[in-house]
Amino acid sequence: MQKSPSTSAEAEAAPARGRGRPRTFDREAALGQAMRLFWCRGFAATSISDLTAVMGIGSPSLYAAFGSKEALYAEALRHYGEQYEAMAWANFAAAKTAREAVEALLMDSAAALTGFRGREEPLGCMVTLSAAGSEGHAELGDMVRTARAQGLRRVEARFHRAVAEAEFGASVDVAALARFVLTVQNGMSLQARDGASREELEAVAQLTMVGWDARVGR
Repeated sequence: MQKSPSTSAEAEAAPARGRGRPRTFDREAALGQAMRLFWCRGFAATSISDLTAVMGIGSPSLYAAFGSKEALYAEALRHYGEQYEAMAWANFAAAKTAREAVEALLMDSAAALTGFRGREEPLGCMVTLSAAGSEGHAELGDMVRTARAQGLRRVEARFHRAVAEAEFGASVDVAALARFVLTVQNGMSLQARDGASREELEAVAQLTMVGWDARVGR
C-alpha cells in the first residue's frame, strides 16, 4: 500500500529492525490504541508521532510491525469491526421479524455510538465517520466504502427475506427502505460525535419506527 506524503519521509528515516529481534510490546494492545486514535481524529490528522506516543513504541517498531501508516489504519479498521460490530448487529441478526431487526439495530446503535455500557471509547462509528477516501487515500477509501456497503447489503437481505415470508408486501421498495434505515443509523453516528446523548438517539430510533409502522405496517 502506498505511503502518504506526510509519512514517507519518516518511513525512510526509520532504521530497520534487526533480524530476529523479538518485539518488546503487546501488538494487540498497541493496535487497539492506534484504532482509538484513528477513530477519534481520523487518518490525515493522526501523525506517526501521535501513534507512537499512544502505542508506547518507537517508529522503527511501528513500521516493522505494521508496515506503514496506511497499513496500520487498514488493520485498525478490521480490528474495529471485530471488536464492535456485534454491538450494533447481533440483535438485528437474531430478530424474528424485519421490524424487530430494524428497531434492535437502531436502539443498539444509540447505545453503542454514545458509549456502550460505560465503555470509554470515542463517540460515533469509526467506519461511518472515516474520511480517508476524500483525503487522497483511494485504497483506504475503497476499504471504508466496502465496509459501509456490507451494512446496506445486510439490511437489504433481511428485507428480501421479509417479503418472501409475507411480513410486508412485494410492493415495498426494499432497496430504498434499506437505504433509509442505514441513512438514519449513519446520521445517528454523526449526531453522537457532536454530543447527542443515548436518550436523544433512542428518541430518533423510536420516531423512525413510527414512520415504519405508517409506511410498512407492524
